[in-house]
Amino acid sequence: MRKNIALVAGGNSSEYEVSLRSAAGLYSFIDKEKYNVTIVTLHGTDWNARVSDTETCPVDKNDFSFTWNGVKTRFDFAYITIHGTPGENGLLQGYFDMLRIPYSCCGVLAAALTFNKFACNRYLSNFGVRVADAILLRKGQHIDEKEVIERIGLPCFVKSNVGGSSFGVTKAKTAEQIQPAIAAAFAEGDEVILEAYMPGTEITCGVYKTAAKTTVFPITEVVSANEFFDYDAKYNGQVQEITPARISEDLTKRVQQLTSHIYDILGCKGIIRIDYIITAGEVINLLEINTTPGMTATSFIPQQIRAAGLDIKDVLTDIIENNIGNS
Repeated sequence: MRKNIALVAGGNSSEYEVSLRSAAGLYSFIDKEKYNVTIVTLHGTDWNARVSDTETCPVDKNDFSFTWNGVKTRFDFAYITIHGTPGENGLLQGYFDMLRIPYSCCGVLAAALTFNKFACNRYLSNFGVRVADAILLRKGQHIDEKEVIERIGLPCFVKSNVGGSSFGVTKAKTAEQIQPAIAAAFAEGDEVILEAYMPGTEITCGVYKTAAKTTVFPITEVVSANEFFDYDAKYNGQVQEITPARISEDLTKRVQQLTSHIYDILGCKGIIRIDYIITAGEVINLLEINTTPGMTATSFIPQQIRAAGLDIKDVLTDIIENNIGNS
């Protein structure tokens, strides 16, 4: 009998529409001869299963099922593709853990930790991972421009500590830009991180592991036409994404080894993607970790899977079967 797979998308952040695009990508990739696939959208307490191109059906949150035309469907597996809360920060993972429904990505602790950029980077720095100097502000806290410049210098990046897709991110070049940048970042969440600027080459590397194997993908080099890799660069084509990256073989191996090592330190599951900046002397600096990376046809992970000579359908089957088998 075919397993019922829920592609869980939407969420409660600015990345809602981006998540729906990832769900559409995943829907096109997953082996529908092997699985019954349903897109489930979440927005606040409004949870719906898409039963046709034009119709949806409410999801029963008591057991994560839906009933359509008198037939009740229970899900055997959830592929979480929410970028932001509640799918990337551990909330939804805890819900599925309590229902004993296996899912595609990191568990509660790893999801919560990686979602908090400041906490995650400070934690990984204890394992020798290089990260930018940073300042954390919580809602109601204030910092003056002089202190920012003294501690991390200019230019600096100001962004939400719990956001994504470059919403609310500013590259502040002058003292006058710092406070408006902080206000814009606070519009995305209750914590803001100010990070020192690291000039260099931006790259990103994906990995997934199963009980049987480790697969680290080819690295992508990110060359933005804009001031940095902002929303327009990410989603409106104002960027060159070069896979494999134009870096040395030795550096490629070191980045891939570090990516695999970080995966293990955090106890990740499924596919993750880690972003880095390579500074002078081929020094690898961690930017952030994405535990529910974008999965549209043009997203980094599908690009890297193709560059590795793999079939994304097989990769997703690997992940589903590994997690169903270990549940």
